[in-house]
Amino acid sequence: MSRSLIHKYRNDLSDLRRRSGSRRESVVREAFKDLLKGMGRARDLVFVPEHEIPTPQGRRYVDGALVDEVRIPFGYWEAKDEDDDLDGEIEAKLRRGYPRDNIVFEDSRTAVLYQHGHEVARCSVEDADALEKLLGAFFAFERPEIAGFRKAVRQFQADLPAVLGALRDMIEGQHAKNAAFRAAADAFLAEGQGTINPDLTGADVREMLIQHILTEEIFARVFGESDFHRHNNVARQLYALEEKFFRGNVKWQTLKGLEPYYAAIRAAAARISSHHEKQKFLKAVYENFYKVYNPKAADRLGVVYTPNEIVRFMIEGADHLCREHFGKGLIDRGVEILDPATGTGTFVTELIEYFRGQKDKLRHKYLEELHANEVAILPYYVANLNIEATYAAIAGEYLEYPNLCFVDTLDNVAALKSSKGKTDDLFGAVSEENVARIERQNARRISVVIGNPPYNANQLNENENNKNRAYPEIDRRIKATYVRASNAQKTKLYDMYVRFFRWASDRVDENGIVAFVTSRSFVERLSADGFRKEVARDFNEIVVVDLGGDARDDLKLSGSKHNVFGIRTGVAISFLVRRRDAQGCRIRYTRRPQDETAEEKLAFLGANRLADLRFETIEPDADDNWLNVAENDFESFLPIATNETKTTKLPRQEQAIFKLFSLGVNTSRDEWLYAHDVKTLKNKVKHFVREYEKSVKLVQEIKEKKDVQIFQSSIKWSRTLKLDAIRGHTESFDSDLIVGAAYRPFTKRYLYESSLFIDEIGAAQKLFPPGKENAAIAFSHIGTRTKYCILAIKGIADLHFGSAVDIYQQAPRYRYTDGQRIDNITDWALRQFQDRYGARGVTKDAIFRYVYGVLHDPVYRETYAQNLKRSFPRIPFYADFGRWAAWGEDLMGLHLGYETVEPWPLKRVDVPGEGTPRVVLKALKDEGVLVLDGETRLSGVPAEAWGYVLGNRTAVDWVLDQHKEKTPKDPTIREKFDTYRFADHKERVIDLLGRVVRVSVETVAVTEAMRGVPIAERGEGFGGGGA
Repeated sequence: MSRSLIHKYRNDLSDLRRRSGSRRESVVREAFKDLLKGMGRARDLVFVPEHEIPTPQGRRYVDGALVDEVRIPFGYWEAKDEDDDLDGEIEAKLRRGYPRDNIVFEDSRTAVLYQHGHEVARCSVEDADALEKLLGAFFAFERPEIAGFRKAVRQFQADLPAVLGALRDMIEGQHAKNAAFRAAADAFLAEGQGTINPDLTGADVREMLIQHILTEEIFARVFGESDFHRHNNVARQLYALEEKFFRGNVKWQTLKGLEPYYAAIRAAAARISSHHEKQKFLKAVYENFYKVYNPKAADRLGVVYTPNEIVRFMIEGADHLCREHFGKGLIDRGVEILDPATGTGTFVTELIEYFRGQKDKLRHKYLEELHANEVAILPYYVANLNIEATYAAIAGEYLEYPNLCFVDTLDNVAALKSSKGKTDDLFGAVSEENVARIERQNARRISVVIGNPPYNANQLNENENNKNRAYPEIDRRIKATYVRASNAQKTKLYDMYVRFFRWASDRVDENGIVAFVTSRSFVERLSADGFRKEVARDFNEIVVVDLGGDARDDLKLSGSKHNVFGIRTGVAISFLVRRRDAQGCRIRYTRRPQDETAEEKLAFLGANRLADLRFETIEPDADDNWLNVAENDFESFLPIATNETKTTKLPRQEQAIFKLFSLGVNTSRDEWLYAHDVKTLKNKVKHFVREYEKSVKLVQEIKEKKDVQIFQSSIKWSRTLKLDAIRGHTESFDSDLIVGAAYRPFTKRYLYESSLFIDEIGAAQKLFPPGKENAAIAFSHIGTRTKYCILAIKGIADLHFGSAVDIYQQAPRYRYTDGQRIDNITDWALRQFQDRYGARGVTKDAIFRYVYGVLHDPVYRETYAQNLKRSFPRIPFYADFGRWAAWGEDLMGLHLGYETVEPWPLKRVDVPGEGTPRVVLKALKDEGVLVLDGETRLSGVPAEAWGYVLGNRTAVDWVLDQHKEKTPKDPTIREKFDTYRFADHKERVIDLLGRVVRVSVETVAVTEAMRGVPIAERGEGFGGGGA
């Protein structure tokens, strides 16, 4: 990689010289900067231009520095003109105090490397080998304090549990025997329940005290403000608690195991002079500490902090919109600003920086009109220190920051318009001063709400007992607005970022702005239709800068590479403007390129202002879609299924092709309830039943049925199963419940079909009762993220049949009630088709096949792609019913009978080796080869086979993927029941691959024939404008 980057550097340098006609440093240095950035990126180093360094003569700036994850400078770079005397310039720079430990000087002809105070390498930049060697030495450098810090972090991870255990035991012991401590702790708890969290417990107070104790040394050393803990209003209360039992030798003995960590922080902090870099260092140390100390809390609170480029862009954007709409800037009097989830104070410190140069206005803003809230004690401390230190550095005077509240914003509803007339119990919130701050903030008319709300919404694993709490008032408002206005799935409307949008919409003044960076899902997710409708009612202008980066929607993207937060959820910056004198809502939208990297996005935001961007104006459609608005005749087609038809008991009210449809089964514990073989499934389920019954027995003996360790962690729990256990529901093991299921395309698994242990079984027992034959069409549900997927099946489908990120419906040919088979195609549908085509040849079986054929039509899928994401399929009347029914019959025969079709003649090559061959199961598509393991390959896969795609994989890839040896996620399964070995199924898989290749080739042949049908033969109005 180094050599390719050097080659690119030399080409870039040549281009810069040729295009600019200049050899000046300011022009040609860009090429070397890009070289350092590229090589640094591969080593997790960040390039910082114009990096500030301390020298005996004052502050200087090198042209660039590479810093590591905790912002410690790794190495430096200084560029000079080609016309300069490079050696003379180096000597002059070193005399002025420039660093000598690891710095590259270059003038685009010669590069010189200094390390440990001496020149260690020099070369021509035209000599690629020598330049690679010089840069290799530069990047091989290891600063002692960085190595010490990393070692200390590893040691910290090992030592912290013992220290935590000792502290917790000590605090519990003091609570039991030390009356003064107990009284102070109980008072602190009673006060804290006021606004921090009504569910605050004694254990929470204990953890806050522990965090306070452990971080006192960190804050004291980074900024040299050793008295911070004594001066801050909340810290004083915790310090008073600490003083009652934890001082002197007791304190020293308890914490001495963490001294290497504190010493490493002191050494690292000593190298950082820039106030900005100290802030970033403290934030990095905080994140590192918090995720080691309490990873569950870090996840629950959504500990992901905002890049400064985003913060500055949002501040400039909010300032621009404030001036444009209200004739005032953020700095002006009367503009009250609130960051409702300040984290480590990044938005507030950047606002102070943005106001630099306006000393008197800044002082007033800082003391009176700049507000922030934080709910977690550690970031609250960091924010307080950051904000006060930033103000002191810029204003030249230290002033306590009086507007930082220790409070959960979403609980603080007293000032919301929706809560007027309600009383809010502010009897105490940690300290009297904190209460006064909250009341003062609530009395203000907030003009601008700006920030980055916590990202976490839903706990993924119920076993973690790490649930996000409810917010009754905000959730009531969401239900009355976003949920009521929505026609789609409701649950995601309680995401944390949606809660903050609701809170801010109710809190901001009648002339005001909300500026948030959040998930981008509200822009186009079907489930956010109610949100889009209501936010357009609440505000008069909406400006969205969509940063993309949704790695879940686009499998080509990487969260770490393409997302500005390094996560898999896409991100957008939103500005919402409310004007008292305005009517209607203008929506403006712009999006960064899909394949742009996070670094490129941040560079763009750093180089541009909101006022300079080009936007498109969005006109929402009737369903409140903002993007990919579809204008065609889709609504005029016959609905495949509707809730009204499904639920009505009157046949005359049925107006859809299928009466019954159902989601696939959602087990919530696939690793327990599915298996490749019956024996393994039996063993897993028997264990599950035993452990479940233990918990049921235990929970019945405990009156207070909250989430304590009564639910045996050796099995997989969910909210539904916990409720069943609390209600005393049990079920004995029954081998008759083991059935075959369509787990993934062309992949069968055995399923334990238990209505107790499967969270959502749907209508599975009406579709495929034991001993009864049926066929169903599995199809992508509304909101699919991957390619649309249709497949005929003859067994129960899993909820995630065609993609782990999507869900699937089933429309069966028949349904069963009490063992009686009932036709599932409605009489209404039969009449519609016979009225159109006549009765001859138009039967319910033919309609079933016709529907299957049309749903495979590639032209239909492309034309109505957006419609299919937003609603169930609708079926057009094509001109030639018989031809499309015949194609549907051919495809259904292939797909239902895939296990019995003639295998494609693949050539098998075995090269036996020693020992057990390594499992590969990989397709080399360009070569038409399937690599099964270290011994066996299959060749001769025709190119057409790769054209048959279901969801996010080809049919062949599904077979390969579903037969890989994967480490189970569940620890009990991993330990006791990880019995699957590919070698046991190898011959069956080879046979299956040959058949699925055949199915793929012949399916593609049919769909290509479909593509050749002229538009005129697809029926009147196909693809045209309409409803």
